[in-house]
Amino acid sequence: MIDNKYVNEIKGINIYISEESKVSDKAKILFNSLILGKSEIKDDAVIGPNTILIDSIVHSGAQIINSLITNSVVGERTTVGPFAHLRDNTVIKNDCRIGNFVEVKKSKIDDKSKVSHLAYIGDSEIGVNCNFGCGSITVNYDGINKHKTTIGDNVFIGCNTNLVAPVVIHNNSFIACGSTITADVPENTLAIARSRQLNKIDYYK
Repeated sequence: MIDNKYVNEIKGINIYISEESKVSDKAKILFNSLILGKSEIKDDAVIGPNTILIDSIVHSGAQIINSLITNSVVGERTTVGPFAHLRDNTVIKNDCRIGNFVEVKKSKIDDKSKVSHLAYIGDSEIGVNCNFGCGSITVNYDGINKHKTTIGDNVFIGCNTNLVAPVVIHNNSFIACGSTITADVPENTLAIARSRQLNKIDYYK
């Protein structure tokens, strides 16, 4: 995130704020940022640089960097970006982290959850204090219909995991990295859904 000592130096260059938007006097809008539609920026939020908000609400203390947000809500002290995309009907609650190259669509992510990099969350509901590893996705589209993924509280999703919806991951569960999950995971469970490694000795000579 941007160190506060730099914020005042780069504030106010190439900014557009629509007449219908509401921006707190205590918020900071950084260069090359557009606030469009009926957006609302609360106290101590930092928007930008290089950010577009459309019909979205950003609550107090949140920071959005190099990202596109449409028709969504970002909670208090949550950080988004760089290079994140929050699509329509997304709600990110308080103290969350939506990181580099993450796309979230029509989903709710509850307090203190993290999706830090290279992930897709679609048509999902995610509980408190969850963590998505790098490269993890919710597989929401079967070619005809969209399906929902539901994740409880305190769930850890390992790197490069596919959650094939419709599926429910219950509280306090762990998903091993590289898994493709196609069935519900009970509470307090470690789920492993991948092939065993096979080493063929002297295969290449």
